[in-house]
Amino acid sequence: MIQPAKRLDTVKEYYFSKKLREVRSLMAAGKPIINMGIGSPDLQPPTKVLAAIQGSLGDASAHKYQSYQGLPELRSAISNFYKNKFSVETNPANEVLPLMGSKEGIMHISMAFLNEGDKVLIPNPGYPTYTSVTKLVGAEPLLYNLRATDNWQPNFTELEQQDLSNVKIMWVNYPHMPTGTNATLETFEKLVSFGKKHHILIINDNPYSFILNDKPISILQVEGAKDIALELNSLSKTFNMAGWRVGMVLGNANFINEILKVKSNMDSGMFYGIQKGAIEALRLSNSWFLEQNKTYEARRNLIWQLADKLSCVYSKNTTGLFVWAKIPEGKKSEEITDAILYEKDIFITPGTIFGSQGEGYIRFSLCVTSKVIKEAISRFS
Repeated sequence: MIQPAKRLDTVKEYYFSKKLREVRSLMAAGKPIINMGIGSPDLQPPTKVLAAIQGSLGDASAHKYQSYQGLPELRSAISNFYKNKFSVETNPANEVLPLMGSKEGIMHISMAFLNEGDKVLIPNPGYPTYTSVTKLVGAEPLLYNLRATDNWQPNFTELEQQDLSNVKIMWVNYPHMPTGTNATLETFEKLVSFGKKHHILIINDNPYSFILNDKPISILQVEGAKDIALELNSLSKTFNMAGWRVGMVLGNANFINEILKVKSNMDSGMFYGIQKGAIEALRLSNSWFLEQNKTYEARRNLIWQLADKLSCVYSKNTTGLFVWAKIPEGKKSEEITDAILYEKDIFITPGTIFGSQGEGYIRFSLCVTSKVIKEAISRFS
């Protein structure tokens, strides 16, 4: 019998992969399930983007292998987007690398910089993929706790008290998923200083910048950040293109070149038409974000009403595609969400899948129409 690689002993099947099978099974049995669990945008991409991909299909090179670095026009569009939105200057020739989704970048970066036995600072709560990828490449996750009392910002006093001698990478994710907390330039400045002091590569995963956020910022805005920091971003949430798999990593040319060594041995270039659509998306005016956020704001107001029905506590000063809510004291996250699933036919994410600091919290997605959210509210009346 062929045995799987030992590295698979270190990880489990992704929670949503497993749980959504159960949800689909319930739906197949006739249950009227409302899925508020995942952040897969249900809104349409911009019409200009759809026209761009459709119009590109007859181009001479549309169906050929594409460059591992993406079209020069795409890199320029990414660079200009960062200049216009974040006042960050990048050289599109060697400081920008398009990715097939930022999740791909997490693996590529880890493979490029981590040796077996290296340690990686990972936020708790945080995106589970940081931990699973770290384990898959043979490195060791070192969790650092984020707390509501610190507004879900890193506690640098606690970080300095840890043994950091073998730490190679630190993952940060602002606007933060799952809590929706935005970073501050002060936090980014401290992170850059911390990285330089301890020779740790700081990576900010930044796909939620423009969702319900009036003040998007980038870690690369900090002076000297390129010396020690990278930033991942994605078109999935911002432009409702999750299934297109368009992401990017930005940073200094040396870092980008090391990531390219991994990427060029693992995949081919992104489909030409998708790149053309991405270019059009990155050129859109601010009116796109304003109109889209009106929809999300209306949905969030309704989600707050639903959270009230569950006697939850939540902050109204958050960003992103989710509402992070504290459940009543003494309750367990997964017990609450399972009870709601089986009794009310509503799937909500338990905070525990994001780490131990997520116990006592649940997460609602805004990727559900207002009509459906109203139906969910009615089930608690």
